[in-house]
Amino acid sequence: MELNFKLHDSSEKLEHLKPLIATPLLDTYWYFAAERQNILFRRLQRSNYRWTDDPILQEYKFTNTYRAADRASQFLISNVIYREDLPSEDDEIVFRILLFKLFNKIETWEYLEHQLGKLTLSNFSFSAYDKVLSHAMDAGQKIYSAAYIMHPGSNVFGNKRKHQNHLMLMEKMFSSGIVQKLKSCNSMQEGFDVLFGYPLIGDFLAYQYITDINYSEVVDFSETEFVVPGPGALDGISKCFYDLGGLNEAELIKFMCDIQDDEFARLGIDFKNLWGRKLQYIDCQNLFCEISKYSRVSHPHIVGKSNRTRIKQKFAPHESLVSFWFPPKWGINENVRATGAHHGS
Repeated sequence: MELNFKLHDSSEKLEHLKPLIATPLLDTYWYFAAERQNILFRRLQRSNYRWTDDPILQEYKFTNTYRAADRASQFLISNVIYREDLPSEDDEIVFRILLFKLFNKIETWEYLEHQLGKLTLSNFSFSAYDKVLSHAMDAGQKIYSAAYIMHPGSNVFGNKRKHQNHLMLMEKMFSSGIVQKLKSCNSMQEGFDVLFGYPLIGDFLAYQYITDINYSEVVDFSETEFVVPGPGALDGISKCFYDLGGLNEAELIKFMCDIQDDEFARLGIDFKNLWGRKLQYIDCQNLFCEISKYSRVSHPHIVGKSNRTRIKQKFAPHESLVSFWFPPKWGINENVRATGAHHGS
């Protein structure tokens, strides 16, 4: 299947590009986006009927269609960023975001709070945090999420344990004025560049971190101006397209975001967006990562760059549902509240 494209920021330099040539998996990409979103709403309705008839989605774990709707992101937004009992200064908010994201694990944040009280930049202590985290590790606790692979940093900061090097990275960031650097940025890419300039933070992590900081009021960047494809997304893109027509992978993700309404219409899919918010670049990027996994079962004959053939994580529903709440600047929380899915409802 060929697709003719027109990017919102297209110019004469793109006129030479050829049509994209898609594999059969492209249609599945849009189907997956819609059905994974349907599961979210069916769960919220507490339907007694099974949430999906898709056997792959029944058996295996996949992230939500929208990154901000995932459990870890919701915890970050509600329990880390927008906390009335924690300091509201910009440097304190960025400190909390980066501290949470270094481990990206709800249980680690909760453990630190239980042991140390309120987690603030003003009372941050390398020795105190190190003692608590070392004790957790010695007791066999996993303090890092498997979602992102953090560089251990021993060759940069010299400590044997990874978390010690990451705590030193935090010290380096805030002693160098990272918050003022971020606040002086005029675009998400400039914010990305600030984060990418620190040791141990590669391009994919820098993109994830600036997205999380952008959930706060410290900065206010559009999510449809900049994207960095991660390894999983690159694999998914290679499975969905035979030929990118001269686009690079980041431009391809922007294109997918631009054509989402047309593609859902083409396939006759009634896509239920995020209470009025369309898919953003970060969401389309994540969906390529998820379709890379999904296709290992649905389209095993389509081989991508990773050559992986199995989906490791099985689906196990949490006992409690997430009470959804999103950055107020998005302007969708009234819509969320109207459906009864808003926290405090």
